[in-house]
This record gives sequence, structure tokens and C-alpha cells, in this order.
Amino acid sequence: GAQTKVEWLDTIPGGDGYRIKKVRFEALPGLWIPASLYEPLNLLSNKVPAVLNLSGHEPEGKVVGYKQIRCINLAKRGMLALNVEWFGMGQLRTPGFEHGKLNQLDLCGTSGVAPFYFAMKRALDLLLAHENADPERVAVTGLSGGGWQTIFISAVDPRVKLCNPVAGYSSFRTRIRHFEDLGDSEQTPSDFAIQADYTHLTALLAPRPVLLTFNSKDECCFAAAHALPPLLDAAAPFYKLYGKEKNLRAHVNEVPGTHNYEKENREEFYKMLGEFFFPSNAAFSATEISCDSEIKTQGQLDVPLPEGNLDLHGIAVQLAVKLPRTADAPPNLSMFLKWQQMTRAKLSMKIKPARFGVAPEKTGEEERDGIKARFWKLKLNNEWTVPVTELSRGETTNAAIVLADKGRAGAAVEIEKLLAAGRRVFAVDPFYFGESKISSHDYLFALLIAAVGDRPLGQQASQIIAISRWAQSTNGGPVAIAAIGPRTSLIALVASALEPRAIASLELHDSLGSLKEIIEQDWKVNQAPEMFCFGLLDAVDIRHLTALTSPRPVTFQHASARLRKELNGLQPLFEGRGGKLELKP
Repeated sequence: GAQTKVEWLDTIPGGDGYRIKKVRFEALPGLWIPASLYEPLNLLSNKVPAVLNLSGHEPEGKVVGYKQIRCINLAKRGMLALNVEWFGMGQLRTPGFEHGKLNQLDLCGTSGVAPFYFAMKRALDLLLAHENADPERVAVTGLSGGGWQTIFISAVDPRVKLCNPVAGYSSFRTRIRHFEDLGDSEQTPSDFAIQADYTHLTALLAPRPVLLTFNSKDECCFAAAHALPPLLDAAAPFYKLYGKEKNLRAHVNEVPGTHNYEKENREEFYKMLGEFFFPSNAAFSATEISCDSEIKTQGQLDVPLPEGNLDLHGIAVQLAVKLPRTADAPPNLSMFLKWQQMTRAKLSMKIKPARFGVAPEKTGEEERDGIKARFWKLKLNNEWTVPVTELSRGETTNAAIVLADKGRAGAAVEIEKLLAAGRRVFAVDPFYFGESKISSHDYLFALLIAAVGDRPLGQQASQIIAISRWAQSTNGGPVAIAAIGPRTSLIALVASALEPRAIASLELHDSLGSLKEIIEQDWKVNQAPEMFCFGLLDAVDIRHLTALTSPRPVTFQHASARLRKELNGLQPLFEGRGGKLELKP
């Protein structure tokens, strides 16, 4: 892997029996993470346990009181305790590390969860490089997001000999019944669930000792009653195979029982460490040592970081420079047709489209001011139900589909224009828009769709393709599509790129000029989940999608300077085949 650095800085007094060493290390070249090592005094040549203490979603980061108390107690018991900062928290609480920024890496075709993994791996490297660290007694623990990190690294890194994730995760199957458990971007990475559920990660710990701590009245997430049993059920057979049933432990916290890693939970962890790391030490006590007076301020624990420290957004900016990898469309017709075929296949691999059949159900109709309206529920393979309003005025010549970022209810101006031109209009709300928008935890479901191997963009484009084919069959010819807004413009472009027969033309309002603008404008995944489709920018950009629509007419309304620049030179690919590409201000 990439060569990364570790830099030891100041040492400050801790309290009775230990000191605190400030350190910073690179998770990736240029991405520095601050940490504090709580080191027992008078170690001499002894080998002692080493504990990696991970942070959760605590704005204070590594300075939060309960975490300092735990690290102090570990050091006072003769253990090395490394207290590391987490992305977006404490000293790393910067815009480039905010929730949802890792998906910018996904758009580039690089796993956004990889920096999280490397941050934990490098922390273990640092801890085990200590001359007094005992490689046979290495533990990892953390609360909430730190609990997620604990299971993530402990399951895949055999150097971890004992772990204690606290209120940090549940099975994906649990999450679809308990929406409060739906995880953030790092907890729900693209394609992750194809390989493993968190039940599998728990089983991968066997036969190593694990203490699964959950809270009985957790007001945040992962409450014990629903989160814990499936994990124990999944892991227990594997511990039994090893004859190590007693290594699989669980603790349900009742006091205070909320989302916490307070005294009772900490003492359960100390007890676990005593039993497995100090089995012959009869004097080892799990009773917490009072140390409130030794808690340090942020100013005391802050670690200087280099100017311009890299972050998740910065990594994406670097990755995007050389993307996409697909060559631009060639001018030669025969070569262009082959390019279209190959690029269409690449696009299909990235968005993972579905082939939906349509079962229409008319739910009502009315006529007002000369406009006939029919209301449809289109059932797509019994997987989706898409609401559609069909509108017509007098005799119609052909049909158009309208979709909009603000939902079909916000597309009145465009609908009226199409009706005035004699078109039959199908106003559609695909997944995540208008009437089809999920009212709660919306983007977290989009993340889950990607985690199980599908893509929100692929589902949306496939819905539009299926509805286009249905509209074509009922209206006797291919349909036009009008999309209003950058998000639905992308959906329409992708649908048209993959469906050359049922879609006759495109009219796109306020389209992005390039997918790179998503990164340049520093969007987060909750703003537009489908636009962070894994590897999309690695394969295509707006200009490639536009070329895939040739020779069918494409009109860009309110075309930006960026769009004009990106599409410069594409007109001959349309005009030479009887088509038309228009860029209107």
C-alpha cells in the first residue's frame, strides 16, 4: 500500500502512573489523524496489552469525557491506550469530512469506506509498533460510530484479539424493520451487503473474545431488544465449533440504559480485559478508578496538524482529475456506432438497470377546462408502484413524459407547453421524487439500495424506461421526455442512453455540465443520492451520455457555460445522422 508516516510530538503529564504522548499519523498520504497515547510509566521491557479506542459521532471527538476516563483507567491498569480522532469529529470536524462526503469517492469508482478502514488499520500499526505492545493482547472498543468501527476492523483484522463494540451496529435485516438503525454512508457502503451482513462480521470474530454491549432504552439506535439477538444467533454456532462458547459475551446496559458508554459499560469492558488479558492476576479489579480531576481540555489534547490536511472531499477532487476513463465519441460513423455499443455496456454495468414489466392500474379520471386527466398506479414487477398522471387536451399527435426534481406537481409550466403543442403528457414521479419521495430516513434507504447491489440511479432510469415502453405501446410511437432540474435530467439522459427505441427525444432543463460539478460544488449524498452512483464518473460524463442519445434530438434548456464547453464538438455526431443537438440559454 501507500507509504504513510507517523510523527510523535509532545508528551504531557497525565496523572498518577501514566503520561500522554501526542501523535499524528497518515491514514493515506496527506490525510493526517491526531491521536493521544496513554502510556503507563515504568514500562521497562514489559509487554503489555494495547487497546485501540475509537470515537463515535461526538462533536468533541477524542476529548469527550467518557472516552478520556476509559483511556485513563486502562493506562492505570498497565495498558497502552490509543485515543484516536474520527473523521468529521473533534479536530477533524471540517466540511470536507462531513457525513455523506465519502460518496464523492464512490462516484469516482473508489470505495468511500476505504479511508475509514485505512485510518483504523494505520492506528493498529502505530499501536503495535510500540516496543511494549503485546501482539497477543490487542483490543478494540468504541461507542456508536466507534462501535461500528470496532466490528468493521475487528472482523477483518486478525491482529485484534478481543473487542467490545458498544451500541454500534445491527443486521441489515434488522434495519429494514427498525428505521432508527439505518446507517450512515460508512455503515452502508455500496455493494457491502452482497458480500456480508453484520451478522457475518460478528461470526468472523470467532473464536476471539467479544463483548457485545447494547443499551436497553437506547434513544438513538441499536436498542438491545431488537439488535442483539440476531447477532448472537449468527455467531453462536461458530463459537461452538471452536469449543469457545464462553468467548461470546453480551451485556445489556440498564443504567442509564440510553445511548452511552458510561461507568457500568466501562466496568464490563474492564472485567472482560481482566479475564482474558490478565487471567493470573488476582489483584486485577474491574471497579473504575476515579479520575475526574485528570480529564484534559481540548487545548491540552489538541495535536498540531499540517496546513491543508487532506480530507474526503480532497481525495475525491484528486481522483476526479483523470476521469472518466472512457474516450470521447469518435467522429467516424462506423467507429462511433461501436463506441456507442461499448459505452452503453459500460454504463449498464455501473448503474445495474432492471427490466421492469408494467401492470397499469387506473385509479380515477376527470375532465376540467378541456383537459382530460387519468390517474395511474404503475406496478413494476411488484417491486415498485409509480404514480402517473396522464393529461390530454383534444386530439393528440404523440406523447411526452415529464419528470421534475420538485416532483410532477411542480412541472405545470412544462406540462402546459406540451399540451399546447398537442402532446399527450404522462407526468411521472419516479423513486425519490414528488409523491414517490420517502417521508422519513429517505436517503438512508437509497444508501441501502446501493449496499444490496442495486443503484438508485439504475432503478430510477429503469422506471422511466419501463414507463416509456408502456406509453409507446399505448400511444403508437416512441415518446419524448422532458426533465426539469439537474437530478431528473441525469435520470432522463441515462434512460435515453440505454433505451434507443421507446425514447424519441430529450428536453433537459438546468442539466449539469459535468458530473465533476457534484464534487466541485461539494455536494453530500443526502442532497441527491442517485448522483453518487458508484463508478459512474469513472465510466461516463454528461458528454458521453449525450452522445449515446444520438441521433435522437436533445435540447438543453438554460445551458450553462460549463455544459456548452463540455458538449462542444458533439453537434456533428447528431447532424450527420439526421439528428439535432441544441443548447439554449
